[in-house]
Amino acid sequence: MAYQALYRTWRPQKFSDMIGQEVVTRTLRNTIISNQITHAYLFSGPRGTGKTSAAKIFAKAVNCLHPVDGEPDDTCEICLAINDGSFADVIEMDAASNNGVDEIRQIREDVNYAPTQGKYKVYIIDEVHMLSTGAFNALLKTLEEPPANVIFILATTEPQKIPATIISRTQRFDFKRINAQDAMNRMVYILDQVGDKYDEDALRVIANAADGGMRDALSILDQVLSFGDDTVTLENALLVTGSVTQSLLGEYVQAVQAQDTKLALAKVEEILDAGKDVNRFVEDLISYARDLLLYTEAPDLITLVPDDNFKQLAQNTPAQTWYRMIDILSDTQQQLRYTNRPSVYLEVLTVKLSADVAASAVSPAPQTVSAPATTEQSVTTSNVTPQSQAAAATHSAPISEASVSMAATSQTVATKASNSEKKPVETKITVLDDQAAVFNVLREATRGDLSRVQTIWSDLVNSLPVPQQAMLNVARPIAASPDGLVVAFDFDIIRINASRNNDLLTTMTKQLRVLTESKTDRQLVFITNEQWPEMRSAFVQATRGDQSAPQAPTKPQPVADDPGMQGLIDEVEQADQSEPEDPAVNEARAIFGQELVETQDD
Repeated sequence: MAYQALYRTWRPQKFSDMIGQEVVTRTLRNTIISNQITHAYLFSGPRGTGKTSAAKIFAKAVNCLHPVDGEPDDTCEICLAINDGSFADVIEMDAASNNGVDEIRQIREDVNYAPTQGKYKVYIIDEVHMLSTGAFNALLKTLEEPPANVIFILATTEPQKIPATIISRTQRFDFKRINAQDAMNRMVYILDQVGDKYDEDALRVIANAADGGMRDALSILDQVLSFGDDTVTLENALLVTGSVTQSLLGEYVQAVQAQDTKLALAKVEEILDAGKDVNRFVEDLISYARDLLLYTEAPDLITLVPDDNFKQLAQNTPAQTWYRMIDILSDTQQQLRYTNRPSVYLEVLTVKLSADVAASAVSPAPQTVSAPATTEQSVTTSNVTPQSQAAAATHSAPISEASVSMAATSQTVATKASNSEKKPVETKITVLDDQAAVFNVLREATRGDLSRVQTIWSDLVNSLPVPQQAMLNVARPIAASPDGLVVAFDFDIIRINASRNNDLLTTMTKQLRVLTESKTDRQLVFITNEQWPEMRSAFVQATRGDQSAPQAPTKPQPVADDPGMQGLIDEVEQADQSEPEDPAVNEARAIFGQELVETQDD
């Protein structure tokens, strides 16, 4: 007999054989026991979690001649016929390749015929989200008026693509990812039954690589068995999955935490020379950082056995470090999707992680203690020696000039000694979002500045990474001066995220200066499209001297004799006095530009 893959040989034949889906299996069993069987079910969840297997078991259970507690006996002639695929009343259809209206119309005709062998005729439609709109409409009619003794089981990995009218006519069951421990226990059971030798650490690597899919876990196990002559070893599991050992992950993270970039890059070279997959390595790093984060709070949630390196890292590093590391790793993971040279990104990631550790080691902004004499006698409390801090804590009287002078001297010495050790800190770009900032730009705004920014805007956006491009794709420059730029966003949440993304802001500021050939950086002002008409009107009213109009926190300066500025004000006034326009017109102008859209009265 030809060899069958493990995931086929060990496919669950009863609800009790299914792993990690206790809620689903118990509900389905109770449905059968109580004879409350409905006409349509929707099984949704990640791939390899048992959706199709559950559908077949359910089809067996409702037709079994001798069911036991909602389970098929798996020995009667109907169960055996369903197992070998010869039972005429259980029809499986793959919607990925049969997604047209004709296939569903054929089903609509066939459901009118009574079952020939069993009690129920069961239709299992896999990947149902692949059906066309017409096919869904045809299926809807059948679900609205289902014939007796017919059951539909729809399986999908993407339920959001299924029309709500279909979902509302089914009982939905959500299959969850299978955790690594359950997957490992299942593999142990299978290997014990087969009699193959295995290393538990190897099975743990396979379970983690499967990412919640039991079918994927068994497929990887099949590969490892073939590679190792029916023996599962850790080395073979690492080779097949492209994963990295826990010890190597710990050594890499330790090197990064110690800011030993040279050693960390050496570990990267070792990983690449071994042929490891860069994406898998970054995924393993995210899991490792997550385990470090959870170790002190909930050790039961981690899937690995902590070694000495792991324990030392968890005990000596604050949780904020792992937050930042996971953020950086996640950003890199997104960028790896769009490159053909992942090794470069891995090397850059290593340097960035080391630099981030150095930046996080810099203390917060110091507080200044000053004597009443001169500004030269100010001293930073965070740089004062422990002796001077103790003295300051002992005496509650005002600090004398002598103590300030001594502290200043110690500060100067400490500063000179540490100057050579300090590393440059990334400059933080500040974004404004208030009315005063908009007014300041509008006072100096010219049509020429805005035209120059609009001309290079697409080049600026294209120079950004894809995640950052997505932020600016829903934004547009609406006012510009030699020293400032107002950008309006369609959504406030994206405006907030953009204003907090320092990499985006740094690139924007630099590109604006370079592409517009400006001598200075522009102050960025981010607002929403909803705020712009109100702020624009307030500025015009304030500039015209309307005392009843809302005023900016700072008094606006008189408008210079700039014909461009005067034209802007006139244009704004005309816009404010005109009737509200159709939203469709505004949308067309946003897409095609003000100059290309012309409105006509019917």
